[in-house]
Amino acid sequence: MNFKNFSEAPLLVIDPSISLVDYLPIDISKSNSELENFDISSSIEWSNYIENYLSKKNAKVVFGGYLEVRDIYARSSYFKSQDVKNERNIHLGIDFWCLENTSVLSVLDGEIHSFKNNKNHGDYGPTIIIKHQFKETAFYSLYGHLTISSIKNLEIGQKVKRGEVIGFLGDASVNGDYAPHLHFQLIKDLQGNFGDYPGVCSLNELAFYKENCPNPNDLLKLKI
Repeated sequence: MNFKNFSEAPLLVIDPSISLVDYLPIDISKSNSELENFDISSSIEWSNYIENYLSKKNAKVVFGGYLEVRDIYARSSYFKSQDVKNERNIHLGIDFWCLENTSVLSVLDGEIHSFKNNKNHGDYGPTIIIKHQFKETAFYSLYGHLTISSIKNLEIGQKVKRGEVIGFLGDASVNGDYAPHLHFQLIKDLQGNFGDYPGVCSLNELAFYKENCPNPNDLLKLKI
């Protein structure tokens, strides 16, 4: 399946009133020396860093991170491993860092597959997974770090349209202890998961997850 063929125009996953000219790429990989200047375990310091970056760059949204190797996950035992090759620190989606309560949109027509509040430290918090159908093939989109209210009135099988508001971005108290952002990920095979799917992987797992979780920018077509 070639996700680049779904649309010639960029597809949106957050507030459509924010122009794409106000989006800017950001690097939060372990190679970014700026991240050495603050405590990456602190959601407050992360929020300050993102807010200052947005202000400095005169942007409203900063985004990126597909297959980015990050140090931030080392703060949580949920991701940490003594074996470097088994440490889950390779990001499998695209993050959109912006203001809390920013609306989140379904990327394409589909139906609610599942939803869940994933409460581990550094996890997604409230999460929605949407099932999409292309001819005979199903695939899924995941939206993580939402508000609790985003998953309160959902029903499995509920139909959603491309561009429909499905939720809002949560703050650090509910979103896994991060600065407000959306984690958006494409998944071919959910492997039996419900309301959750790995958003980061280890080096040992990378070949599988790179194939099962294609680059979301094939749909979004953001300029990086």
